[in-house]
Amino acid sequence: MTHPRLRIVTLALVLSALAGAPMPAHTSDGVTVSGSAAVIGKGKPAEDSSGVVVWLEPADAAVRTHVEPLRTRPRMVQRDKQFEPHLLVVPVGSAVEFPNLDPYFHNVFSLFDGKRFDLGLYEAGASRSVTFSRAGVSRVFCNIHPEMNAVIVAVDTPYYAVSARSGAFTIPDVPAGRYLVTAWHERHKLERPGAPREVQISAAAPSIGAIRFIESTQLTVAHKNKYGLDYPPVRNGIYK
Repeated sequence: MTHPRLRIVTLALVLSALAGAPMPAHTSDGVTVSGSAAVIGKGKPAEDSSGVVVWLEPADAAVRTHVEPLRTRPRMVQRDKQFEPHLLVVPVGSAVEFPNLDPYFHNVFSLFDGKRFDLGLYEAGASRSVTFSRAGVSRVFCNIHPEMNAVIVAVDTPYYAVSARSGAFTIPDVPAGRYLVTAWHERHKLERPGAPREVQISAAAPSIGAIRFIESTQLTVAHKNKYGLDYPPVRNGIYK
């Protein structure tokens, strides 16, 4: 039988050796998925293919992807009578801050599709927040300044990206498997609309290829104020 003191000494030596040994590098089984989004205008790719939102959801409905809200609240700033950024994508359950950095009041609201909310009138330097509790597209406006508009897309998956000006995008740390690819753009339409396309993701096949949109001259959705009325006319930069 091994003496208890001998076991303690042996364990101490083992722990000491482990403490001095280099730790193994962190490894991840996730795949960095790549692809490109092309906005086609007049038969050729447009100069700007940014703003395409792409997300992946498991093809098997029985496989539930765990979605964690963002720990740090993203901000959609009100500055110079504009929302910055114009487009924001967040996982479901995330809260977004709306700080007012202008020297006058704003009233942020959304009455379209996704999250319906009205933050009321608040002054310069103040901030209010909204939690996006379900998936959907929320078009955001100001009840005082009709030129202010933005979009927040809440997705029920941790695997999403927004295309760069070149159209390129990457989605990191995607477990290998079958996924449904969904793509959306604020103004342009998919070249081949229909059910989401299924793809097989693996380390050997990390690309989902090209997603094509048809360029449209359609502008941001026409809107009235939060009461369903036209905005008052502007004279000399002042709303009457």
